[in-house]
Amino acid sequence: MKRTVFSPLRSLIVLSLIATAIFAAGPLAAAGQNGPGVQVVVPGSLPNALAHLKKMVAGNGMMIMGELHQGKVLAMTGLSVQSESVFVGNPTVGKKLFSANPGAGLVVPIRVNLYVNQQGQTVVSYIPPSQLLAAFDNPKIDMIAQKLDAKLGMMVKMLAK
Repeated sequence: MKRTVFSPLRSLIVLSLIATAIFAAGPLAAAGQNGPGVQVVVPGSLPNALAHLKKMVAGNGMMIMGELHQGKVLAMTGLSVQSESVFVGNPTVGKKLFSANPGAGLVVPIRVNLYVNQQGQTVVSYIPPSQLLAAFDNPKIDMIAQKLDAKLGMMVKMLAK
């Protein structure tokens, strides 16, 4: 049997394609529609929404700990999609989570995806930290996750205005 080995770039492209298929597959932006996590339509262009999100994150005691430019990566495959992901976190909160269970690094920092849907609307989406961290079955982690849910929810709600 032939074994397929993926290079890091090829793996990134495959993962980006999967994520894009999930997030850009249809009109997920309206509340109550099918799709993972939270999807909120926000006014303005993707770059404008991303800039506002970055300011809000910084103004709320958090930081952007990384960025993934999915649209640029996917352009190498011939797919034209507007999609950016940022990884939002706070080192002090991370310390508490990692102290409770070092495996929390699988979930934090929290990934927030911004994309333009088929209707041309900018959408901010994320899976609530409480859903992602529930698998650790740890009351301390659950409490922190609820606070993160509230903070992310508040910021996205403000972006939607």
